[in-house]
Amino acid sequence: MACAGGRTFGDSGAMCELTLTLRVPDQRPVVRTLTCDPAGGDHPHAAEACGALAALADPFAPTPPGTIATMIYGGPATVTVDGQWRGQPVHAVFDRTNGAEISRWERLGPVLDLDDTDTPGA
Repeated sequence: MACAGGRTFGDSGAMCELTLTLRVPDQRPVVRTLTCDPAGGDHPHAAEACGALAALADPFAPTPPGTIATMIYGGPATVTVDGQWRGQPVHAVFDRTNGAEISRWERLGPVLDLDDTDTPGA
């Protein structure tokens, strides 16, 4: 799987290198790294996460302004993603504060699954 423009991770430095931080109130943050091509880092589902990211055109896009969202609360967990994806800088925050944000979180599937606990929304 190529990270950007047909080039792989090793061709041009950190093309696919992310730091993901899961925060849940009253718990220690969980910090994981994810690299792709090859899948690695200490992310517990690195290969699946890289595959999920590769399948999306713009995996870190925010929910568009004006999106109508159901008033469903999915829990207090947040994940902050920083680094580079396909050669572009990434800073994205994911939460589960309403239906649109829950859908955005779930679209990334294994990418945001950072620990092996039963933390809702993690």
